[in-house]
Amino acid sequence: MRYSMILALAAVAIVSTFGPFAIAEQNDKVLMIVKENSEEAELMLTKEVGVMTNMLEQAGFEVVVANASGQSMVAGAATIEADLKLDDVNMADYSGVIVPCMGIGLEAETPAPEAPKAAAIVREALAEGKPVAAQVASVLILADAGALSGKDYAFPSKEAAENHSSLKSAKYVSNGIVQDGTVITSG
Repeated sequence: MRYSMILALAAVAIVSTFGPFAIAEQNDKVLMIVKENSEEAELMLTKEVGVMTNMLEQAGFEVVVANASGQSMVAGAATIEADLKLDDVNMADYSGVIVPCMGIGLEAETPAPEAPKAAAIVREALAEGKPVAAQVASVLILADAGALSGKDYAFPSKEAAENHSSLKSAKYVSNGIVQDGTVITSG
């Protein structure tokens, strides 16, 4: 139940943050970067990607899903169609970027294969003044992109955050939802 509430609050924060940017730029597309082959793929596809996609679509956004291969992702009863490969993303086409939890593991030394390209896309979005959002382990991608430097952020726990040097230049606030400027994180 707590997970569902946090996810719903994160989605509401994301929708409310993306709204003004889409109106200002006349762009109603949001890029969602999704990891393939997650250990918790069915949960990720139904609860994270599915719920956020539905909320954004109900708010009038078109959600474009990108992954490393550009192929469909299937896990149990869940299927998400990828619209394009990460290598084919043109950030000018989007109002902002969402990176659901990539399940890279909070203690992982090796990032998900998508992480370096996702970090590059996040850097480009920030350079263009566009909002970015990340959940749980994907907060590390924002940190690697430099998106959290000097900012408040959320992560699963302060202890877990202290284990990641990429988070040292930012301020851990909670394991809930934190918005600092155009950056939204949820732990």
